[in-house]
Amino acid sequence: MTDPRTAPGADLPQWVAHVTALLGVDPAAVDIDRLLGLSSDVAHAVARPAVPVTMFVAGLAAAGRTPDEVAALLADVEAAARAWPEPA
Repeated sequence: MTDPRTAPGADLPQWVAHVTALLGVDPAAVDIDRLLGLSSDVAHAVARPAVPVTMFVAGLAAAGRTPDEVAALLADVEAAARAWPEPA
């Protein structure tokens, strides 16, 4: 099975390298697998449209924080998504 992150036209690592360089972000700070997992948690537990908004808010909150602080922040968002109540 082909990894969709590296499929033709969808080379995620190459995109991350490009966009981090463009925006002046350390690419080592971007844990692709962790972010994809968080996105999946939000999409399945909250709603698919919540993913980009959540990731934007998390990115704003992560600005200027250490890698350990960012990891804790992401863990908080993951926990919040997993605890989100099912619709009635």
